[in-house]
Amino acid sequence: MIQSLGPAYVHAHATEALIGNFMSKQTKRLVLVVALLCVIAALWILVPERYLSFVYLKSQQAQLSAMFVSDPWQTAGVFFLLYVVTVALSLPWATLLGLAAGAIFGLLWGTVLVSFASTLGATLAFLIARYLARDWVRSRFDERLAAIDRGLEREGAFYLFALRLVPLFPFFLINLAMGLTRMRAWTFLWVSQVGMLAGTAAYVNAGTRLAELESVSGLFSPGLLGSFALLGIFPLVARRLVEVLRRRRRLAHWSRPRRFDRDLIVVGGGSGGLVSAYIGVAVKAKVSLIEKDRMGGDCLNTGCVPSKALIRSANYLAEVRRHRDYGIRDASAEYDFAEVMARVREVIRRIEPHDSVERYRGLGVDCIAGEARLVSPWEVEVNGRRLSARGIIIATGAQPVVPAILGLDRVSYLTSDSLWDLDRLPARLLVLGGGPLGCELAQAFARLGSRVTVVELAPQLLGREDEDISGPVAEGLAADGVDLRMGYRAVAFRVVDGEQVLEAEGEGGRIEIPFDKVLVAVGRRAVTEGLGLDALGIGLAPNGAIETDDFLRTAIPSVYACGDVVGPYQFTHAAAHQAWYATVNALFGGFKRFRVDYKALPMATFTDPEVGRVGLNERDATERGIPYEVTRFDLADLDRAIADSRAIGQVKVLTRPGSDRILGAALVGHHAPELLGEFVAAMRGGYGLNRILGTIHAYPTWGEANKYAAGAWKRAHAPERLLRWLARWHAWRRNDARRI
Repeated sequence: MIQSLGPAYVHAHATEALIGNFMSKQTKRLVLVVALLCVIAALWILVPERYLSFVYLKSQQAQLSAMFVSDPWQTAGVFFLLYVVTVALSLPWATLLGLAAGAIFGLLWGTVLVSFASTLGATLAFLIARYLARDWVRSRFDERLAAIDRGLEREGAFYLFALRLVPLFPFFLINLAMGLTRMRAWTFLWVSQVGMLAGTAAYVNAGTRLAELESVSGLFSPGLLGSFALLGIFPLVARRLVEVLRRRRRLAHWSRPRRFDRDLIVVGGGSGGLVSAYIGVAVKAKVSLIEKDRMGGDCLNTGCVPSKALIRSANYLAEVRRHRDYGIRDASAEYDFAEVMARVREVIRRIEPHDSVERYRGLGVDCIAGEARLVSPWEVEVNGRRLSARGIIIATGAQPVVPAILGLDRVSYLTSDSLWDLDRLPARLLVLGGGPLGCELAQAFARLGSRVTVVELAPQLLGREDEDISGPVAEGLAADGVDLRMGYRAVAFRVVDGEQVLEAEGEGGRIEIPFDKVLVAVGRRAVTEGLGLDALGIGLAPNGAIETDDFLRTAIPSVYACGDVVGPYQFTHAAAHQAWYATVNALFGGFKRFRVDYKALPMATFTDPEVGRVGLNERDATERGIPYEVTRFDLADLDRAIADSRAIGQVKVLTRPGSDRILGAALVGHHAPELLGEFVAAMRGGYGLNRILGTIHAYPTWGEANKYAAGAWKRAHAPERLLRWLARWHAWRRNDARRI
């Protein structure tokens, strides 16, 4: 099933629909093309070629000057209009008209006329290219243009200014090419006005000496072209120079060591820090890794590993209770919560060697236990001694946010850090927060036997997901007995007659929820205390994360950061992904730097049903104004899902209108995070649904769901006209069986 156009596409074309619903955009484009061709043809017919030649201009200089003297406003107006049309239609007369301006109007007024006329004409050409061709070009090459757009967003004005100063680049090509990007029209206009001024003055000035010129080529002396080239390069060089000077000024307060003890110091032994250290020693760098607590960080000790171990035990109990769904007459299970938690700790112990000091020392990493503090851009103090390195990576992770709610400090609250010390199952568990962590643990504890209530301020669970993806998760939690209180704000905690109570308020008024334990799962905040960042001038974002550029570099050029301490995605695999960029840039940034790429970063929520997503969903695409199509495949139609009695959920893929290139994919159902991998590979590899459709998937597997989603897209984009002709051809062959 395919939803042809998303809300973003509709919104983007609302104005056009109001102007004339009777005419499609394609028809309007065709009409505009025909009109432009007619104007160009009329100009070629009405204006003889000899009138627009260098020889004719020289011969008529006196008469044209006389016309200006006798009727200056009309002459200037006609010239201005002719110049605007010439540039807007990319006609090859602009240079000659520039000379004519100098010959007729003189240097001052000629420069004024040509400057404004060329800018207006260039902007019209820019808008024409944008209207006629941008959608078509972006639907096919958007991934390649995305990098250009990011560069233009940061330094577009400088690049355009540089191009405008160098006559070696044809101005009409610049106009058309910029129209295909996301550069704002206003930026294009004012930068063009300023950037073309020097060249305009040069051409007009040459026109004032028209009698001395033998041909147009006389304008292009090597000295003149060289001067313009230097002018074009200057703003870019100046920008880089200012950046270098600014960074050196930040380093001026510290003395750089004459030699370094090591190549890289990594602060933090979680996912980001471990991967950074691993990559460093893999390229033969000397690396020190400093960790003040337990190796493996949150993921191993309090996050991914223990939560998935707990969820597995809870899911087993749920499977036993669903025994009749599998044709089993009777089944039951007895368990002890303390033994379940003992298994969780045993899972941690079995995985610990993968992240242990012993393993990393065996790889060649200098592992140091202690609390690190940056004392200079190249030095870290730990255990009373200073270590120096050319590059430093901060990977200190994040910790649970404990909100300032009245009375919270007087009740038994848990976080994802302290939850794993439980040995007794809470009879009544209150969960604050309906994000991935809150949903996962709420469902697990409900399946283990707790009466669970979730209080969430937003109107839906998993607030960043589309409602048709988060909806089945809410239904799954409700089916397990979780009491969902959506749209409620926690006001205060009280203890009444020895019983702990939460007061919350929402659209339904004020309510009271009694509980035995409360799990606070409202987010995580970067760990930066005690690192000495303030003294170095390394800034923090409003959410407490370390501020970095696209290369994960902080305000200090030798200090990088990755993982939860940076964000914006607080996942183990996101930290590992960032670690590659931070390490390579810290070690080799003097030669080549790499911008971190989040385009194909997968996200997973391990509820039942599970959720997996990569790239844009409908909410993101709508907020960013990106047109899209939606293709869906219902897992109720998947043979393997039916065989497993798990026929719930969907595969949902966003593509560009008319293209099989994937903008994003979201799945809800059994094995959703595993199914997501094929879409991640497609987005990273730059291929689309057609290749997924052509991939052989074993039968019967869950992976076939991706193929069927691709098939749904293909059916919606079948070449109907060609198929009708094929039907006629087959009918013709049937009616004349003698034909081969």
